[in-house]
Amino acid sequence: MKKIVFLFLFIPFFGMAQDWQDILNQVKDQLNKVNTAGTVDIAGGLKEALNNGITKQVTKLTATDGFYRNDMVKILLPAELQKVDKTLRKMGMSKLADSGIRSLNRAAEDAVKEATPIFVTAIKDMSFSDAKSILLGKETAATDYLKGSTSTALYAKFSPVVQQSIGKVGADKIWASIIKKYNTIPMVSKVNPDITDYVTNKSMDGVFKMISVEEKDIRTNLNSRTSDLLKKVFAMQDKK
Repeated sequence: MKKIVFLFLFIPFFGMAQDWQDILNQVKDQLNKVNTAGTVDIAGGLKEALNNGITKQVTKLTATDGFYRNDMVKILLPAELQKVDKTLRKMGMSKLADSGIRSLNRAAEDAVKEATPIFVTAIKDMSFSDAKSILLGKETAATDYLKGSTSTALYAKFSPVVQQSIGKVGADKIWASIIKKYNTIPMVSKVNPDITDYVTNKSMDGVFKMISVEEKDIRTNLNSRTSDLLKKVFAMQDKK
């Protein structure tokens, strides 16, 4: 504000060399800087909250059974393969069916471990179009914004990691065996699902789900605001 007052004090000395419009433009620029200062803090707070979601929650997914034993994100079979699962179990191959489900979750756990830096970079590089409205929005507004603005780009980077992980944990061989056995059963419709696409989408859903858990916690639990920035920024939403 001192800069703005300074400009007004010296307006009479600008003379004809600089008209009123130029002066007003300068004042406007200064006002914009003042008005956007708070937004920068809000954006920083939102990024920190999302980053905490990765640090505290998403890392849980990378452990053995991080997906498989977490009902919030456990990868179940797509509709196309549910009939495969049911048929195999009826024919006494429940162990093979269980192995197939577990292998999908193992691939997701391994892929998230490798792709976590992708999500960290995405958050770091995010440009919030309206940080204040996101802050004052619903309890997962920041996570939803991250998902909506980065999913396409993240999928392109995440998919090859998932494909590699599927091979690394042997999920490709397990499912090739399952599909082969199923397709030899008389009177069934042949299936050839895109496992990589399915696991990629489900893995990303799991990551966003866990980030939202941390965002909700920061919004509702004062003890979860572990930095001055988080305390300052999210105190604003407490007043809404």
